[in-house]
Amino acid sequence: MKIQIGIADGHRQAVADELMKILADENILYAKTKNAHWNIEGPDFYEKHLFFKHQSGQLDEAIDRVAERIRSIGHYAPATLKSYLSLTHLTEQTKERNGSQGFIKELLQDHESIIIILREHIKIFADAFHDMGTSDCMTELMKTHEKMAWLLRSHLKM
Repeated sequence: MKIQIGIADGHRQAVADELMKILADENILYAKTKNAHWNIEGPDFYEKHLFFKHQSGQLDEAIDRVAERIRSIGHYAPATLKSYLSLTHLTEQTKERNGSQGFIKELLQDHESIIIILREHIKIFADAFHDMGTSDCMTELMKTHEKMAWLLRSHLKM
């Protein structure tokens, strides 16, 4: 069935292609946050275990929003680890210790990287592709990542 929502087919495809990369980033960050939740060690174990659990829940909701946005503009969302690794700009965890400071620094860097990408795409989705819905969705997603980054950053203050 032809999709007629006021966005040209080529624009919907271009938006979906970018959203697939964002979806991959969200899934990789989710996996890294779950890793921190499961494998955290140290004197602040319980507090950080719960903190990372809460952040992984927020990322799970973000993943769902991005995937549903891809579907709502008429495309299929990638859903394999292989596809995520080929689409993401993030790297898998590289540190060896399981202390909170290492996890927090790495996750903060990834959140900030995603924020920059989202900020760049918000205007492009609206202006170049005439897709205010995706632009709005990405604005909300950016705000979620900004708050999550702030909370991570706050744990690094001495």
